[in-house]
Amino acid sequence: MIKTVTSISSVKKAVRDCSNREIIVKLNLGRNKYVTFPATLSGIYPSIFTVQPRDKNFLGKTAYAYSEILCGRVKITPAPAPAEKRGG
Repeated sequence: MIKTVTSISSVKKAVRDCSNREIIVKLNLGRNKYVTFPATLSGIYPSIFTVQPRDKNFLGKTAYAYSEILCGRVKITPAPAPAEKRGG
């Protein structure tokens, strides 16, 4: 698979756009092992960002470097909007 050319600054901008929103985090643990969990992007710093997992199996915050997104170890996507209830 060919990756698109991106830079750390474009990754930082994409992460900044997801600030304080629900996201889905997908971690590549190697050897075709992946962990996916819902979380909230809680902190954005110059070289890392922190994530607060919404899963009972994870305790506390986790921190990731922007380069981990760039190399494909971490992938974050905005969580889908919850379905709105229709009155009727």
